[in-house]
Amino acid sequence: MDTVFAFMSSIAGGESSTMMVSAFVFLSAAALAFGMMAIVNVRFAVKRRAAEIGTAAKAADDDPRSLRYASKVAAQRLIDYTTRHYSTEKNSGETKELRRKLLQAGFLDSNAPAYFFLARAAAAVAFGLAAWLLMPMVLAPESNMLSMSVFVGGIFGYFAPSVYLSRRIAGRQVEHRAGFPDFMDLLVVCADAGLSMEAALDRVGRELADSYRSLSGNIHMATLEMRAGRTLSETLDHLADRLGLEEARSFATLLQQSEKLGSSLTEALRVYSDDMRHKRLSRAEEKAYSLPAKLSVPLTLCVFPVVIIVIMLPVYVKLKLGAY
Repeated sequence: MDTVFAFMSSIAGGESSTMMVSAFVFLSAAALAFGMMAIVNVRFAVKRRAAEIGTAAKAADDDPRSLRYASKVAAQRLIDYTTRHYSTEKNSGETKELRRKLLQAGFLDSNAPAYFFLARAAAAVAFGLAAWLLMPMVLAPESNMLSMSVFVGGIFGYFAPSVYLSRRIAGRQVEHRAGFPDFMDLLVVCADAGLSMEAALDRVGRELADSYRSLSGNIHMATLEMRAGRTLSETLDHLADRLGLEEARSFATLLQQSEKLGSSLTEALRVYSDDMRHKRLSRAEEKAYSLPAKLSVPLTLCVFPVVIIVIMLPVYVKLKLGAY
């Protein structure tokens, strides 16, 4: 190192220290710049290769000769055929009712009825096949109940999606009914603050996102419908259809009448909010009053026989000992 410094000093002459510092600064800056350029080039190369891999995979999926592409086309044809078959005029009423139930359950896809019918057929076949495979392990070899078990399994699988759909609708309606009074109270506060109905719905939907997720999602859809150009009456009608509550239908009718008659929207909301609060209190009191009657059945079946045994057992023991 001393030799290098001596050599550089002999080259630089009297200004050795200044030239050395300048040279080191230049070399350091150049090394840093080239290092950063190398890192950037490597990252760009990795991104380019990843993009090429993704494009190649997409091209492989879109290749008509691939098995995945044929499976997608076959599944799409099956869904389209099911949708057309169950959208005819003969089944229009049933399909309409099914679409309403699917909306209330939270399935918003336009092909949801087709998926439902396919799921029902697949569940019937799956449960029937499961019964055919498992029941010989349970039944005796000479038993002729195998065909009946397969039939019962198929029927159970056929109705299983409908039962699941009904339970899902009931659970969401419980949430909607519990959160609707809070929705009305917040809507009154927003109306008193001077917000328009669209802004009030948007604000209330964001406030209810943590407590009532399903109700908040439906309110957000209502705001999107209003931004898309639908009137307030149509938006509230669709909201009531999705919620599946009589309270929501009454709320839509109330706002429609207030808009037609020119009455105060804030006062109408305040009166309806008080009514919703009283209804929620009445439902809570009804559940509290019905609790003793509901508890009488398990008490009679579980506690009363034990009490009888505890009371009568000493008498029985005394009689037995006295007999001897």
